[in-house]
Amino acid sequence: MLKRIATSVVLIPLVVALVLWGATWGVTLAVGALTLLALLEYFALGAEIGHRVYRFWTGACALGLVYTQWLWAEMRTIPLGGGVTLHGGPWSAALSRPPALHDIFLLFVIGISVLGVLTRRPLVEALPAAGISTSGLLLVALPLSFAIRIHGEGQFGPRLLLFVLVVIWVGDTLAYFVGRSIGRTKLAPRLSPKKTWEGTGASLIGSLLVGFVFARWIPVPTGHLLGMAVAANIAGQLGDAAESAYKRSAGVKDSGSLLPGHGGILDRIDGLILAIPIVWYYWHLVLAPFD
Repeated sequence: MLKRIATSVVLIPLVVALVLWGATWGVTLAVGALTLLALLEYFALGAEIGHRVYRFWTGACALGLVYTQWLWAEMRTIPLGGGVTLHGGPWSAALSRPPALHDIFLLFVIGISVLGVLTRRPLVEALPAAGISTSGLLLVALPLSFAIRIHGEGQFGPRLLLFVLVVIWVGDTLAYFVGRSIGRTKLAPRLSPKKTWEGTGASLIGSLLVGFVFARWIPVPTGHLLGMAVAANIAGQLGDAAESAYKRSAGVKDSGSLLPGHGGILDRIDGLILAIPIVWYYWHLVLAPFD
């Protein structure tokens, strides 16, 4: 417990400072590094069940997703006519738009196909390697990259990203302590024997409290902010359960040991993996952009 608290005390202020006062390119670098570390842990889970992966190619394409998200975050407008106006981006006026995410995925598929044909590995490894590599890009790298898009959402982007982080942090903390103190009804004993319905309920209530607090800071209707908080919390708990399933499949307790008291990177960010894109899509599909 002391290690868990000490790690949080050190890391949380650094993360908050980067999100609130750092430039989007700084957040992009941090997300890129975090993505690579998370992928390494994900690949290690695959290795536990005997599956090798295409580490270099998958990591390179993951960074391609991160870079592409930054380029789109740098865009100011996308007129229906097809032109693009950029602010501070590296693209010249001669280019119509940055590459899209599906461009990176197509490149990834081509590379995986080439590696599967030309690799000197035993052919029995071709399908598992392609599967673990692809799932790592889809389940880890892609959703995490939306943190960059959120941060680049105008003047309220940093606050919105911090909102997602706090929803997950508060939810995880309340679920942990309430579950340990009064939790009796097991939520998913096969995946995580310590998770309880009482802790889950406390986590959901905590997200609503975060929504009320941030309503003073993010000028959107309170009902929508509460809706985003609930959606992020549910997505976060789903992401946490999914990561538990991956670990149980690999027969390990933690995804790594990089963070004392917390386990690995995936153990710390599993809730954010789904919560971040859910909030971004809620912001764009339900709410009008605020610039």
